Amino acid sequence: MKDDEFLKKMENLKVPEINPTGHPEQVKMAILNASRSAALGVWLIVVPCYFLLCVFMYYFSHIHLGWFVAMFKLMQGLEKTQFISFLGPVILVVLPIVCVVINFLAIVHVSVDRPDPERPNVREKKVTLMIKPINILLILLSLAIVFVFLAYVMAENITVGR
Repeated sequence: MKDDEFLKKMENLKVPEINPTGHPEQVKMAILNASRSAALGVWLIVVPCYFLLCVFMYYFSHIHLGWFVAMFKLMQGLEKTQFISFLGPVILVVLPIVCVVINFLAIVHVSVDRPDPERPNVREKKVTLMIKPINILLILLSLAIVFVFLAYVMAENITVGR
């Protein structure tokens, strides 16, 4: 008896109607998800941060330990080698910029909506920023690294005219 009642109830159920034109079209600009881009971002800024630490230890603390001096001498040697002299700026500037781009694309989402089905040419575009603290921290740290290196390059190349 219970099975018959259940079958009758299931047959009499009304299926909800879904309007497919009312559903907004969403374009996700995230190349990677937030955790993967954060992990990749950490690796992209480890080398520039290590180089900054080596420069600080070499010049300001006057600590000349093996690993720090080796990294500092390696970066100096890259500048003097003819075909790989571009590698220093790539490591110190381009990698943090790539980190900024990847993490920014991971937290930005864009959605396109047509609010009025009678006017198909009218569209609303919404930009949404997800608050992911690690991604935002990596973006800020990468920008700080880039600005430190650019300030260093500008300070080294300023000449005082007399």
